Amino acid sequence: MPWVVLVVSGLLEGVWATALGRSDGLTRLVPSIVFGVAVAASMAGLGYAMRDLPVGTAYAVWVGIGAVTTVGWAMLTGAEPVSVVRVLLIVGLIGCVIGLKLTE
Repeated sequence: MPWVVLVVSGLLEGVWATALGRSDGLTRLVPSIVFGVAVAASMAGLGYAMRDLPVGTAYAVWVGIGAVTTVGWAMLTGAEPVSVVRVLLIVGLIGCVIGLKLTE
């Protein structure tokens, strides 16, 4: 169960990072509310997962999932460019996250 919560929390990190970017410095109401809810849920989930998982592994996986989610969404929506190098680096990051899980 801690791994499931950690993955969901990582996905929520991508949500809050994207919402923060769209909030225009927390001046736009809806993205600011999405940011606040997502960051609270993401941190709560990370904290829950860290009760059973090593702190370094849990944090690295959480950040990796959040980073992949954020940049993947930005590329899918056209907010950031897509290139072979960027996609390969994201695939490498996913591989590292999976590797951390497998070496637990």
